[in-house]
This record gives sequence, structure tokens and C-alpha cells, in this order.
Amino acid sequence: MGMLPALAAAGGACAVGGTLSWGAVAPSSQLFGPTIRRTGDASAIALTFDDGPNPAVTPALLALLERYNAKATFFLIGRHVRAFPALAKEIAARGHVIGNHTETHPRLAFLPPAKIADELSRCDDAIAAATGKKSRWMRPPFGFRGPQLGSVVRKRGSASVVMWSVWARDWKPQPPEPVIQRLRRVSGGDIVLLHDGDHRVLEGDRRHTVAALEHWLPRWKDAGLRFVTLDEIE
Repeated sequence: MGMLPALAAAGGACAVGGTLSWGAVAPSSQLFGPTIRRTGDASAIALTFDDGPNPAVTPALLALLERYNAKATFFLIGRHVRAFPALAKEIAARGHVIGNHTETHPRLAFLPPAKIADELSRCDDAIAAATGKKSRWMRPPFGFRGPQLGSVVRKRGSASVVMWSVWARDWKPQPPEPVIQRLRRVSGGDIVLLHDGDHRVLEGDRRHTVAALEHWLPRWKDAGLRFVTLDEIE
């Protein structure tokens, strides 16, 4: 192969690789199957919380949401549900929707279909044992997904893949002010990604998330925005 064809082939391979990488991580990508990332209603936002349940933060968050009559969707990790089943049950009892965030929070883009199915099934089992309910929704950890995820989700029949349109970047301990600033971008129609837990430990520090929502919940409500669960957007 001559130099120019070789360079063209290399450039093409890089372009394909870049497209696949974007498709695997970009919240807006539909390359590996359909996802949900907006509510479809300019008057409503969907608050979603990943990586719980977390007894260090989730009870305070539930109390705050109740104060403003705000319902949300919680994407729970199976092993955390097994550690704190009563808290998972309380989330559901308060009228919030529960989603599947896998059993151990792996990067699904690098797993074979059988392992992905096992991660989702084990999380489903934990949620059902704690709450008596099966989730319709799943969110891939880190947002990572590949072509194998879509086939697994289709075979499961009931789970839709949920991404987001705004994220708070609140997954590590920090002062609340940066999180408050990032949430300034929230507007009607958004699905907002937040964290009440930490996939690395059972009781992570997410006090900054609660503080940021203490700031924004009354302001969003005063702006006329409604808080909806994922069950309400379809």
C-alpha cells in the first residue's frame, strides 16, 4: 500500500474510532440504540439521582423533595439496595420512581451481553426484593454504552435507557457553590443528572447536592416548572 492510501486508511480508522467513542459516551448519541434524555414538556423537569441508596444523604434528600412536593427518579445500584433495603423501600413508598443502575456499576461498553444481562438482572432482583416492584428504566453507569447494550435491553422487554440533558458534575465531594452554578443551565424539558450516592463506597458524601437543591428547588418552582418522574413523561 502506498503512503497516501495508507494515510487515508489510517484517517478513516481514526474517524470511525472517534465516532464509536462519541457514540459510547455522549448523552445525546443514539448510535447504539434509542435513549431518553428530555421530558418532552417545556413546563416540566425530571430530577434523577444515581448511585444510591445512601443512608448518609438519601433521607435528607427525600425530606427536601417532600417539602417542595417534588417527585424524582432514583437509579439505584443493586449492591447498595442489598445493603440498605429499607431505604430503597422508603424511596418507593414516598412516590418516587426507581430505576436500574446495575448491580456493581461497571463500564458496560466493555462487557459482553451475558455479563450486562447479569448486572441488570441482579439489580432488578435486589429492587424487587426491597420494594416489590420491577423497574421500567435503566441508566448505564458513567453513561457508557455499546452496541451490545441495546440488544440486551430489547430482550429484557421492559427497560428503557435513560440519559440526561443537564448534569451537575456532583459525583465527588465539593462545595455546593459550583454545583449551584452548573444547575443554572436547567430549563423546562430537561432530565437532570444528580447523585445521592457514590458507586465506590456505601455512604458517600453528597451533602453538596442536597445544598444545591435547597437553593434551586424553590426557584424552579417559582419559575413555574413542574417536577416529574420518568413514569410521567410517556
